[in-house]
Amino acid sequence: MTSSLKIRMLAILAIILVCVYGIIGLPTSKEQLVQNWQNNIHLGLDLKGGSQLVLQVQIQDAFKAEADTVIQRLRDQLGAKGVTYTEMSRNEPSTLQTADTIEVSVKGIPATRAGDFRTIVNDNYGGVWNVATVNPTDYRLTMKATEALKLRQDTLTQSMNTIEKKVNALGLAESSVQQRGGSATDAELLVQLPGVDDPARIKQILKTAAMLELYEVVGGPYASRDEALSSKGGMLPLNSQVLVSPAHAGAPAETYLLARTPVVTGRDLKDASASPDQTAGNWQTNFVLSQEAAKRFERYTGANIGKRMAIVLDKNVLSAPTIQSKISDTGRITGAGTREDAADLALNLRAGSLPASVEYLEERTVGPSLGADSIKAGLYAGIAGVIAVVLVMLVYYKKAGVNATLALVLNAIILIAALSYFNAVLTLPGIAGVILTIGMAVDSNVLIFERIREELRAGKAPIPAVDAGFSKAFLTIVDTHVTTVVSCAFLFLFGTGPVKGFAVTLVIGLIANIFTAVFVSKTIFDWELGGQKKDLAVSI
Repeated sequence: MTSSLKIRMLAILAIILVCVYGIIGLPTSKEQLVQNWQNNIHLGLDLKGGSQLVLQVQIQDAFKAEADTVIQRLRDQLGAKGVTYTEMSRNEPSTLQTADTIEVSVKGIPATRAGDFRTIVNDNYGGVWNVATVNPTDYRLTMKATEALKLRQDTLTQSMNTIEKKVNALGLAESSVQQRGGSATDAELLVQLPGVDDPARIKQILKTAAMLELYEVVGGPYASRDEALSSKGGMLPLNSQVLVSPAHAGAPAETYLLARTPVVTGRDLKDASASPDQTAGNWQTNFVLSQEAAKRFERYTGANIGKRMAIVLDKNVLSAPTIQSKISDTGRITGAGTREDAADLALNLRAGSLPASVEYLEERTVGPSLGADSIKAGLYAGIAGVIAVVLVMLVYYKKAGVNATLALVLNAIILIAALSYFNAVLTLPGIAGVILTIGMAVDSNVLIFERIREELRAGKAPIPAVDAGFSKAFLTIVDTHVTTVVSCAFLFLFGTGPVKGFAVTLVIGLIANIFTAVFVSKTIFDWELGGQKKDLAVSI
């Protein structure tokens, strides 16, 4: 046996050991072996069972938030330049379809400062907003069509990423979050949660937008909305809103009049964590602001000592404490009854506030028995296919068929190990990809064996015939595999979750097949021929 052959055999043995370790680890008992297998091989919703949710992102909320941000900043910029105005407000798009009709109205700009106003708007917002003159003192800002489309898609993408972070933080690494429908106007997300047959907590966390906002308190607390409006002459003051503090721990619900534009939002958060509330004996959620927001918050609290500020989460007033001193970058949300409640809120805040609220359109639960039936059917199909292939290869190619069978088994081991190492999810279409990989592997061996037969018929000796057969078949194998991989790339880019699973499984199998059909199979042939002392022959 040559040193080159020894090195190749050791390399194959090392790869086999690494693959087996990735699949089952180092079990010390049958129970641990089964447990390791279940932990390393992640099954999708269609095989494991679980829950599927369809959410619709209320994109109009993101447009309103964008307009509120513009209003807040424009006020500061106009004030810094000494440009006065009488009113600044926005409209209220109420549906997904009308979200991009958002407008910001600015009234009462002195005619002598019109040029300064336009300069401020164009320099700071000209890339996103168009400014139009309503009359000599009033102006209207509307969002450009391209920017509105971009905000729709960005809101949808950010919502997907935020929901995925929340789910993954709960340990559901096999979850899937993807857009359903072909455009951002649908604003629908499909969330698949394998292994979750009671999604109540997950559903609550996903629905919780965790839109943390800190508002100036204009008035309150009041017993009802009517009382709040009565205190202001029956009319809601300009640029204000009415929000409620829900009843909690025996305390009645309270109503507050708050400023319409928040001082700080969840977008300004840098971190959040749960900790015990030493004063009340409950739990609290601490949050830390970003550097820019901390400076803004410090300026505001320093100028409003003695006034009240409301802490609002998802449009519910959690508390309205009085500002005792200047506050820079930290705050806390109290009142959580358990550690889990505080930790869930911190998780939502860390993952980032959803840029818009969500509504549930559909909820479906797949039982584990259906997934077990799918696994059983797929397993039977795979076994039947392998047995049929092995029998044909052994009958038609004799001992060389054993070579092909060993390469086929190693191909399957590498494929399963790759799924384990990459934390990939095996779905029913993925099983179809595995079965198709078996066919591709057999096809590669057939190409090689037929080439070897041609060389033997041409009168070549066994060793040169084997070398020439592998050499001539190699380019054909690579060509067929590359074209299939390109097709899989398109499936992955434009397909949905199950289709992507099929593409990933097939690509991994194809890469493994090149290794097993060429490198491993050639090594076995060389080992077999090298062990023959005389009368070299290839059983093919």
